[in-house]
Amino acid sequence: MSENVIHLFKDPTNAPETPAGPPAAAVAAPADEKPSVPLWVRSARGIRTVATHDHTKTACRATARHGLYVLGGTRIVARRTWEGRTASRYERLLRAAEAAGNMEAAAEWEERGQRFRQERHRRRMDLLTAPMDAAKGIAAGAGIAAGGLLILGIMLAVANKDFNDVAAPTMALIELVRWIIFIITVTWGPLVTLGPWAVLFGLWAVGKNQQAAPQWALPANVRSSDGEPITPSIVVLALRNLGIAPLRNAIKDMGDAGASMLGPIRIAGCGVEVDVTLPSGVSTNEIQGKRRKLAENLSRHEHEVFITIPQAARTVRLWVADSGALDEPIGPSPLTTDDTLTADYAKGRAPWGQDLRGDAAAISLYQRHLLITGLSNQGKTVALRSLALWLALDKSVQFLMGDLKGIGDWAMFDGLATTLIQGPTDDHVIQVTEMVEGAVDEMNRRLQAPPGTKFPALVVLVDEAQVAFMCPVKDDEKRPYGGSKANSRYFMAVRKVHNQGRAVNVLMWQGTQDPTDQNLPKLVREGAHTRASLALGTESQARMALGDKAVDGGAAPNLLRPGLDRGTLVVASDGIDIPAGQASITVRTHYINDDAAEAITDRAKALRDGVTTLHVIDQGEGRDALADIATVIGDAKRVFTQDVLQRLATLSKDSYGTWTHADLKRVLDGTAAEPYKSDGRMVIGRERVARALANRDTDGSASASQ
Repeated sequence: MSENVIHLFKDPTNAPETPAGPPAAAVAAPADEKPSVPLWVRSARGIRTVATHDHTKTACRATARHGLYVLGGTRIVARRTWEGRTASRYERLLRAAEAAGNMEAAAEWEERGQRFRQERHRRRMDLLTAPMDAAKGIAAGAGIAAGGLLILGIMLAVANKDFNDVAAPTMALIELVRWIIFIITVTWGPLVTLGPWAVLFGLWAVGKNQQAAPQWALPANVRSSDGEPITPSIVVLALRNLGIAPLRNAIKDMGDAGASMLGPIRIAGCGVEVDVTLPSGVSTNEIQGKRRKLAENLSRHEHEVFITIPQAARTVRLWVADSGALDEPIGPSPLTTDDTLTADYAKGRAPWGQDLRGDAAAISLYQRHLLITGLSNQGKTVALRSLALWLALDKSVQFLMGDLKGIGDWAMFDGLATTLIQGPTDDHVIQVTEMVEGAVDEMNRRLQAPPGTKFPALVVLVDEAQVAFMCPVKDDEKRPYGGSKANSRYFMAVRKVHNQGRAVNVLMWQGTQDPTDQNLPKLVREGAHTRASLALGTESQARMALGDKAVDGGAAPNLLRPGLDRGTLVVASDGIDIPAGQASITVRTHYINDDAAEAITDRAKALRDGVTTLHVIDQGEGRDALADIATVIGDAKRVFTQDVLQRLATLSKDSYGTWTHADLKRVLDGTAAEPYKSDGRMVIGRERVARALANRDTDGSASASQ
């Protein structure tokens, strides 16, 4: 048996016999050879690979999407047609208004629906007489046309003296009809062939425009919710999912799924705006308290959604930014791009920046005290300085400035401001306090002037005012410079300017950091007509900065992002255009760097006769009055005597604070520098004072030598 088996495995070509061994099936395969894979396994693997490949998924998704576009477009067109032919639209909106508790709107929709039914009945009645009217119209039209052609033919025959031309117009019309029929005959076949495809394409276009396909079939960029456009359905869905049970139940009961709550979605700058009328039982503060969740439901960041309260009852106004739009910088300030720009304190508006709509935000500074606050390093000084830069282009405006930071942010106003004090020490606080007290004296002098007297604007500006309020130093009479008590010198000086200054154009501008009751007393912050805030830490600080009314109306500087929203202000003021029903507006201010600010102040200095800036308020005794007069005149050719008195009082309140015109005349009598009239007003000339000083010094030297 074994031999027979061996013979069976022999080579039939008489090859040499090999020794008997184990059967072939039992021989082990070499280690480097892989066992063969069955064909059906390889086929299954290939099919699975092809089926799960990204290209296959994309192709299947595209095929399903475009097919569903056609189905969705058909459904949309059918619904539009049905609603256009029936009163179902009015019934749907009527049910929605009733569910929202808006009986007034419900009555209006009911009236519109009834009017639609009456007009539809009239049209149907007209159809009964339409065939007879059409026959009469056709007969009359044919008769008129035949008569017209005959008259035209007669006129043509008379003109050509050929009787055959009588029928020419009629034959031309017959020929035109023949050509029209011929063209229709030729094109009818292609039109019949292409017509269904054109209808199909139209339905597809409607479906594609409305994205009438499931989410899984839409393209990847559309399926992503990041930055998706704001539509009524998205807004309603976001409101429904806020977790407010009465709102969710009311939307379910509405026949239009909540669409009646929404006003029109309007493009508003770099975003959209929509008014939402809330159903009964839902308050506006509930929506405001859900701002972050609402923003996330709208696929936006919290800072990209603003909720305000318009005048309409039970209504919130949503402004939703385009995704990422608020992170883009705005354009340069007109102050840096227009070298011819000037300012008008009384009638003009300072170009401050842009609102969220992208419109220019300009603010009036006329007789308005100003307060700007915010966290450190958020752009407070730049925002405050940009207003002062614009106002400096009105040559009639005077500045008294105190910078209690002292790092040069206001250095470009040297030669422009009458007083410029820069530094963070207690001595600087003392000088700033005396500067503000000098402004109070000027205010009192103006208040005692004859009625109707016009005064130029005097802006008293203190940056980093919290340093003054927190100063612990006391004067010789034990009165503190800082604090918020009745004996605080800085506090009381600011309060006096707030109380009466605007009536005579003496204005108080302050910039301060991180407001609290200690570094920004309540009476001072409430005395400002224009209040603006950059990013803050808490809602309580926002109330300190802007007031309860603005915060209750939706102002939320505490929700601005520190660092990322640098230069963005929430403003409460009657000097800036605020949308009706809102208590504040958000402004993205222009950034003006130091070099650009210096260029602007150079232009402002060129508009003026020259200003000698005082950097320290001296209190010494035994002053040289004639030299001080020359100092305050500066480079101006001549200065009004009243302005000289004011500048002398600023230079040294103790020495010149009580001076009158008689005192000034007494000092200058006999010096050849006496006041004289120019254009009807008393002035003092620079050259005359300089000559008097030179003569005095010469006389003094001669006397000494003798």
